[in-house]
Order: sequence, then C-alpha cells, then structure tokens
Amino acid sequence: MGILKAKPLKLGDTVGLISPASSITAEQHTKAVANLTALGLKVVVGKHALLEHGHLGGLDQQRLEDLHTMFSDPQIDGIWCSRGGYGCTRLLPFVDFELIRRHPKVLIGYSDITALLLAIYQKTGLIGFHGPLGISEMTNYTVSSIKATVFGETQSYKILPSPTTALPYSINQGTAEGRFVGGNLALLAALTGTPCQPDYKRKLVFIEEIAEKPYQIDRMLTQLLQATNIKEAAGILLGSFVKCGIPSKGSSLSLKETLQDRLGKLDMPVIYGAPFGHIDDQFTIPIGGKGQLVATPHEISIQLLETGTQKRT
Repeated sequence: MGILKAKPLKLGDTVGLISPASSITAEQHTKAVANLTALGLKVVVGKHALLEHGHLGGLDQQRLEDLHTMFSDPQIDGIWCSRGGYGCTRLLPFVDFELIRRHPKVLIGYSDITALLLAIYQKTGLIGFHGPLGISEMTNYTVSSIKATVFGETQSYKILPSPTTALPYSINQGTAEGRFVGGNLALLAALTGTPCQPDYKRKLVFIEEIAEKPYQIDRMLTQLLQATNIKEAAGILLGSFVKCGIPSKGSSLSLKETLQDRLGKLDMPVIYGAPFGHIDDQFTIPIGGKGQLVATPHEISIQLLETGTQKRT
C-alpha cells in the first residue's frame, strides 16, 4: 500500500466535526466548535454528532454515516473528532475504505480514534493525525504542533519538550528511523488479531494510556509482544501514562518497573514521557509519516522528517 497524503488545512477551510466514539454533552460540543473556530476554521457539525445511544454517540450506522458523509462531501476540507471514549472498533468492518481512498482528507483525533486512524492507514495508506480532539485543551504548545503538521507549515519538525511535563527518559538507548504507527495501548491490544492490526515492522511505535493499573499495562504489552511483530519495530516512544500508578491495595510493580520489565530487553531504542496522549500539551503525530528517534546518554530527541500532508502551494 502506497502512502497517501491529504491537502493541509488552511485558514478559512471547513472541517466536519463528528463523534464516531462516545457521545458529547452540549457543553463539550460548544467547546469543540469554539476550539476549531479559534484555529481559523469553519465548522460543519455532523448530522448525528450530538446523539446519544448509551455510551455511544448514536447508533453504529449513524456514526458511520457521518464519517462517510464528511469524506465524500467536497465542501468539507478536513474531519475533526469531537472526543474519544469507546465505539470506533465497532465501525471498522463497515467502513468504506475505497470511498476514503478516493477522497483523502485530514482526519484528526486520539484515544479511541486510534482505531479509525490505524485502520484507514492500514487499508488506504492515508496519513491521519494522532492529535487533540475537539474538546481538548488547545494550549500554545498544542496549537503550534497542529500548525506545523495538520496545517503543513513545515515539512520537518523537531518535537520540543512540553513546558508542563517532565523530561523524557530512556529505557533503551539507540537511534532509529521509520514511519510512525501507534496510539492508545488499549486500542492497539483490541486491534490485535483483526484485519486492521498494524504492521509494526521497522516502524516507530508510539503508545499512550490513561487510568490503567501497572498489571493491566503489563497484560496489554505482553499481548502485543506475543501476538504481533512489535519486536521488529525500529523503536518505541511511550507518552505520558496518566493515572497509571500503583493501586492503593495489594502489591504491584510500579509503572516504571513494568515498562522496564516488558520493553527493556528489546533490541531497539525505547523512551518514556514524550508529550502526547491524555495531557494538555501534546504534539500531533502523523500516522504513516516518517520520523527519527534519538536516545543517547546526552540526548533524547524526536524529529518529524515528514509532517504528513501534501506540500503547501
């Protein structure tokens, strides 16, 4: 499958706001529209984006219809997901990947949106963007990364440390280059064994998680190690694992010990604490874009060698 790039967004473009996973509240919807408007974008809300069906943002067919409509509508320049939660994996067997291949557009989101981004890349080659949701905090750091990647202001971008998070540290040292694949750990585990399971060979695999205990992190990493080719990756970047500390009762390895135990013996560079995931300051990662990871005693750096959109004209 060849690499497919969408046109970068620009000021005045129209984006479709959809809820392919969990439902959003009226307050969250207002925030999402305000966030995208502040980026200089016009917003068209999906027909079913405000629906609620249990924990989902409407029935599967309704959420799928919004996704297909936004890709097929020539007036829509890009697609932004309002929030994550759960529900995207339910859509994957029914996604019209040929439609998406014919109408490549920027698609952005993270958390549960991992499933859509990876499936679309796997089936079409279209680079999507693991970045802030509509309801995310659009900090200066976050917006700067969006402009560099989704808006295509540069074709090379060095990821600087976030001013609000600790500096990354090395689990394994080394240097690697490859195309980025990854996202939320629970979704990577959920895609294992499905037709949309990512190919990790020679890739830079990025992983983040929230609200999972160390033994649950252990279980999901063990699944990836045993059931996928992640051992053949070029390198692994771990983001911030938010609220993943030791449980209040019972014995447990720490998160740091768990990551060292599961990933420390791999023959590749591995770092923890890169600024992406369930945090306010997050950089946007083009899934399928080329990158470089350097982890030495004197330097930890991440470089986007290809930001993921067509060159601006």
